[in-house]
Amino acid sequence: MIDFQQLGKRYGAFDAVKDLDLRVDRGELFGYLGPNGAGKTTTIRMMMGILVPSSGRVQIAGLDCHRQRAEVQRHVGYLPDTPVFYDYLRGHEILAFVAEMHGFGRREAVARADRMLDEFGLREDAQEYAVNYSLGMKKKLGLACALIHEPEVLILDEPINGLDPRASRDVQERLRDLAARGCTVFVSTHLLDMAERMCTRIGIIHKGRLAAVGTPDDIKQRLADAGQDASLEDAFLHITAQAGEVQP
Repeated sequence: MIDFQQLGKRYGAFDAVKDLDLRVDRGELFGYLGPNGAGKTTTIRMMMGILVPSSGRVQIAGLDCHRQRAEVQRHVGYLPDTPVFYDYLRGHEILAFVAEMHGFGRREAVARADRMLDEFGLREDAQEYAVNYSLGMKKKLGLACALIHEPEVLILDEPINGLDPRASRDVQERLRDLAARGCTVFVSTHLLDMAERMCTRIGIIHKGRLAAVGTPDDIKQRLADAGQDASLEDAFLHITAQAGEVQP
């Protein structure tokens, strides 16, 4: 469903992402982990056609994310790390507008907006201007916008940041349910405990390079094979330290 082929993004002599080869299948809940500045957001921006790759390509549903950007976006729901809305549109108006942008008629767009307000606990704030929303409310509104057209693929950049514990748990349960129903979910995060609980498979990126891919248990087994009891955090720190020692 998502296919990275030698994907790279270079700024001068700096490789933000280098030679990324990876496939994420339908129904996977894939966690894309890495420290700040590792290349997670750059990867996602290439997936969304916001950045042009310097080398290689990424495809979603067999479509090139750069050359066929409009077609790709029909299949994809996207939540950026910091959602931005028109300040003086209300929550309900934003959702209905996004639904109409996806081609739904006015009546269906309003119905979908109403449903999302209820599903994400935003009903009480539906008539509030977006400028007055907290970060957590903006995250929930952004996720509702990403899901309003029932996409096949969901791409989320740090979706849990800014959410209170209850909202965080609700979002994680929703993502697991979506994946179980066949949606492909690609989540960038630095929250290792969340990734371990939620993701069917994870990839660790460090300094623009993919350092490890596997289930959380596979990743932890790397240290267990060396005779150490390992948490995912231990394995993550070990793998990124090793990757940092590799010369370009």
